[in-house]
Amino acid sequence: MWVNPEEVLLASALWMTERANPYFILQKRKGHGDGGGGLAGLLVGTLDVVLDSSARVAPYRILYQTPDSLVYWSIGHGSSRKEITENWEWLEQNLLQTLSIFENENDITTFVKGKIQGIIAEYNKSHDIREDDDTDKFKEAIAKFRKLFVMPEEEKLVNYYSCSYWKGKVPRQGWLYLSINHLCFYSYLLGKEAKLVIRWADVTQLEKNATLLLPDMVLVSTRCSEHVFSVFRNINETFKLMEQLANIAMRQLLDNKGFEQDRCLPKLKKKAKSERYRALFRLPKDEKLDGHTDCTLWTPFNKMHILGQMFVSTNYICFTSKEETVCSLIIPLREVCNVLPSPLSISTKNKMTFLFANLKDRDFLVQRISDFLQQTTSKIYFEREITGSLSSSDDEVGTALTCEAEVRTADEWCSLYSCFQAKEFLKEQAWKNHFTEYGQGVCMYRTEKTKELVLQGIPENMRGELWLLFSGAINEMATHPGYYEDLVEKSMGKYNLATEEIERDLHRSLPEHPAFQNEMGIAALRRVLTAYAFRNPNIGYCQAMNIVTSVLLLYAKEEEAFWLLVALCERMLPDYYNTRVVGALVDQGVFEELAHVCVPQLYDCMQALSVISTISLSWFLTLFLSVMPFESAVVVVDCFFYEGIKVIFQLALSVLDANIHQLLSCKDDGEAMTILGRYLDSVTNKDSTLPPIPHLHSLLTDNGEPHPEVDIFKLVRSSYEKFGSIRADVIEQMRFKQRLRVIQAIEDTTKRNVVRTIVTETPFSIDELEELYTLFKAEHLTSCYWGSTSNPMSRHDPSLPYLEQYRMDLEQFKVLFALLFPWACGTHTDDLALRVFRLLDHNADALINFREFISGLSDCLNVQHSVFCVVKKMHTPDYRTYMRLWNQETKAKLENMKDLPKLNQSQFIELCKTLYNMFSEDPSEQELYHATATVTSLLLEMGEVGKLFCSPARRTDEEDEDERIPPSRSKQERHHLEDSSPKDSATSSAMLISDDETKDDTSVSSYSVLSAGSSGLPHSASIDKDWAITFEQFLASVLTEQALVQYLEKAVRLCHMHRLD
Repeated sequence: MWVNPEEVLLASALWMTERANPYFILQKRKGHGDGGGGLAGLLVGTLDVVLDSSARVAPYRILYQTPDSLVYWSIGHGSSRKEITENWEWLEQNLLQTLSIFENENDITTFVKGKIQGIIAEYNKSHDIREDDDTDKFKEAIAKFRKLFVMPEEEKLVNYYSCSYWKGKVPRQGWLYLSINHLCFYSYLLGKEAKLVIRWADVTQLEKNATLLLPDMVLVSTRCSEHVFSVFRNINETFKLMEQLANIAMRQLLDNKGFEQDRCLPKLKKKAKSERYRALFRLPKDEKLDGHTDCTLWTPFNKMHILGQMFVSTNYICFTSKEETVCSLIIPLREVCNVLPSPLSISTKNKMTFLFANLKDRDFLVQRISDFLQQTTSKIYFEREITGSLSSSDDEVGTALTCEAEVRTADEWCSLYSCFQAKEFLKEQAWKNHFTEYGQGVCMYRTEKTKELVLQGIPENMRGELWLLFSGAINEMATHPGYYEDLVEKSMGKYNLATEEIERDLHRSLPEHPAFQNEMGIAALRRVLTAYAFRNPNIGYCQAMNIVTSVLLLYAKEEEAFWLLVALCERMLPDYYNTRVVGALVDQGVFEELAHVCVPQLYDCMQALSVISTISLSWFLTLFLSVMPFESAVVVVDCFFYEGIKVIFQLALSVLDANIHQLLSCKDDGEAMTILGRYLDSVTNKDSTLPPIPHLHSLLTDNGEPHPEVDIFKLVRSSYEKFGSIRADVIEQMRFKQRLRVIQAIEDTTKRNVVRTIVTETPFSIDELEELYTLFKAEHLTSCYWGSTSNPMSRHDPSLPYLEQYRMDLEQFKVLFALLFPWACGTHTDDLALRVFRLLDHNADALINFREFISGLSDCLNVQHSVFCVVKKMHTPDYRTYMRLWNQETKAKLENMKDLPKLNQSQFIELCKTLYNMFSEDPSEQELYHATATVTSLLLEMGEVGKLFCSPARRTDEEDEDERIPPSRSKQERHHLEDSSPKDSATSSAMLISDDETKDDTSVSSYSVLSAGSSGLPHSASIDKDWAITFEQFLASVLTEQALVQYLEKAVRLCHMHRLD
């Protein structure tokens, strides 16, 4: 391999010269090759690993030097003598004579360097390699990674780091390689190698810890082992990358997609930044960050320049202050009407102007913003009037039904209504004043004052507008005009599992509210839920979505409620509403962690009663809507849309803290649930203008003394005062940790369910079935990682039972065949794998699922002398038809050996070839060859003797055989079998019999003679239609040779991939 010329100061240090001429030197690294170089070689090898020297993977190199110079230039290196010799010979043949023409050594050096660089450039061009793809150092690391861990080119290295791995109490200094699918470590110290390979999909825990001995360490845990790494140069960078790769692997396990994504280091860093950017400003999930820079923003409400950061993406310009709560700003480019460069002034359509100063590279930034403005495809200006969604429209379900309820109860509530209206009016005026000072709509300045107004409660007729604004749903709605109407039209009249579940739950959605006691409200709820199920079939519909959506419809139009639901399910509560409620389970784990930190005196009691896991799901999935009175729960939803999930955690902790003494005295979980239920039932909203709505949860509680009323606004403020220090980034860290645990627990549960389903049908033990399932699933993942002859994603059908979801083709099965069958070696391995694959493929669809895989292996184990039987079946005529019949018979009884068809001579020859090939490279190869020769000689004699007895009955046998072959194929297959049967037994005997004289010390077996004879002999000269042997004869002959018996019946021990050698 040619490399860009690099200067070398000491040519002989740690290198030995093997060849030399006036201009070039070929050297080998000390300690490489035979003998290892003694102590010096061990030290050199250790230094190469610790110092990340390229010599560890490329121990040969070629140096250039002019005769009168002391400076050397490295121009090539190689991993083998063959590779470096090819380069050396090319230099001697093409450059050596040319260099003698030059008189000036500087000209010689310039010519050689230019020639080598030209060769490299030509190679890169022909292989479509860009020069800026990777640095030379990183290319060396990639070569090391692939050589050390035997990884294919599809396994991309993301980055590598120097660190120590602790094996027991001994640290091993080496290199940690992080690839897209694996974590690998390599160390070489004083002649001892240490290798570690772990799939990211197998990681169950990933933590950054600190101890007195190891101030910075990373703990990586799998189901069966723990691994500790320390002494990182930049542990934060390393750990963030490990987190990101493990998170991607968990997403792949959960969704079974995303394997094709490019995950080079720059793209991963950019992706992580974009994710943080979208989460910070509640932007659509396809928005990508272009860049960010420090700047100041002039804020007219306090006439100050606020220091912060500007973020620019394809469709948005955003700003956030250095102090988190001071000010934030979102400017959609669809709203921008003018940009001035000096100072940077951005004007919007609602007549607001934003001034940014102290910008670096201002001209470049202005140009980028101008480019994005030109690329903006949608210039839709969306602005809702301040009167809100409930004030005017006739098609708004919440408005019509709420007013009707007020009319019915007006006499009863007349005295209080004016008081409530006065409070509501004051809230509206406060928000109007805020809009006047800070702006209104998407481009509003969001400050601590905004948060304060939210905590005081959002007015009823502004709630829908502000929910859209704070959740970011307004942006997706503005850029997708007509999308909801199209979805509703497409989903009309279509039925699937999701629509059936929706219909079942429609009348359970806030049944106590008047809005959903008539068909108008039910129809609107049906349309929104069905439209979302068609938009996102991966989620479809999940219980609790109906409750949340019904509340959204009370304050927003149908289309607005739909986009609020999109924001809720896809951004604010990720993975909450899929079939396994993974997101809710993850946040349940986060809540347990927070409870352990924030209310430690209560944590042990709650864990003992298993209360936290019970309450958290219902609280989180419905945002307290199912456990609190409606008018109080909507205040929680107000805060949630503004602050996100941290509000739900704070409120849940506050509820536990408020009942700490009663909970500590509880004796069982029922008593604890009753206490918490009564407390939540008593939460009231005294500012609500709505009539009291009977709360379903309160109707189900006991008839004991009612709990004193708890004001919702005081409860929310108390949660901020006591637990407001919880930060969003801390929650995300906890979510990552819990996501690993939850998804791996789901994988374990799936495996146990599969094993429990099939264990009674097979002779395998539970442990063996679990190992086989792990191997089967691992092979599926590997094909997803590195590709296959067919698309592995198309072979995964999540709608099928777990036993049948994952299916593999022949190429994948060949890998399992090599692992599970000890006789999978030699040139006929692929043929053997093909035959076994066809035996296991019961439905003949060229794919096998786990049920077929286990069923086929079990059938083999259920048969007496199964290994011999399997080998013979792979060489019998029409074995698929036979296998179908045989499988039916073995369900009721063990197979009778007499039912197996006979082998004719050509099939027997193929069987012998297979047996010979299986023994290749086995330690007992010679003994096995002798045993096989003895058995084949005996069987040939039996076949000759058998001809004397089977000739009269030949016609009857053919008729019986025709019955076993399907009518559509019988004539063709009978003709084929007749053509392939040997005639000349003497010739066949000569081909098969082997003795000591046919072999030499290099294990040239009788298989070589057999192959040569059979390939060169015409069929017409070798067919013997009367020659045949039975399985009983074959089995009896094989059992006479102990070497063959031991070989065919030896067990296979399944092993895990993550192992330290």
